[in-house]
Amino acid sequence: MGQPVASRGQAATPTVGKAMLNKYARAFFTRVLTPFAAFLIRRGVSPDTVTLVGTAGVVAGALVFYPRGEFFWGTVVITLFVFSDLVDGNMARQLGRSSRWGAFLDSTLDRVADGAIFGGFALWYAGGGDDELLCAVSIFCLASGQVVSYTKARGESIGLPVAVNGLVERAERLVISLVAAGLAGLHDFGVPGIQYLLPIALWIVAVGSLVTLVQRVVTVRRESAEAEAAAGQETQGSEAAK
Repeated sequence: MGQPVASRGQAATPTVGKAMLNKYARAFFTRVLTPFAAFLIRRGVSPDTVTLVGTAGVVAGALVFYPRGEFFWGTVVITLFVFSDLVDGNMARQLGRSSRWGAFLDSTLDRVADGAIFGGFALWYAGGGDDELLCAVSIFCLASGQVVSYTKARGESIGLPVAVNGLVERAERLVISLVAAGLAGLHDFGVPGIQYLLPIALWIVAVGSLVTLVQRVVTVRRESAEAEAAAGQETQGSEAAK
């Protein structure tokens, strides 16, 4: 699966807090996972294979366990496969094969994995969880997460920097949701009241994703206006020089 922490593509410039967190988290996991990545390379495993297997594991964990309300074990399985993204990026760096294709594959499969996770929540609340409102919130989290990613990709495709991270990005969405789901699953082991963490987390992600979407749309609108104004000034300057 793609990153909650790192990827083979380029990321937007993070805030200071996120930059520090990413710096130390990435350094830690690089030290821990480098030997395993090197082992896979010696075995002839490619980074793309790790990406595909990781995504398949996340999708299976989300769609097999979550619709049945088995949040603890589902989160355990998903978390194990989430680290595949750190491994494939590490392998790509060791091989010197960081590429546009690798970044594209990571980003594409990120969307698949995210859809499976929030789709699993929606299936639970549409079935055994018996809560239409939370089902709708889960679907909103799924859709808004895809659109938030699309706004950045689309803005960059038309030549804009989209220089904003937003309140709740993909890493935050996944950490909040997975931690809450894993803890909520402890209700099956007799921990009282903890099952309410997941609904709270879904509402936080939904509201945060909406705010992030607005932030990115506003940023693209501003950058677009600035780019068009700059282009107009260049055109006027060229005409004046003739």
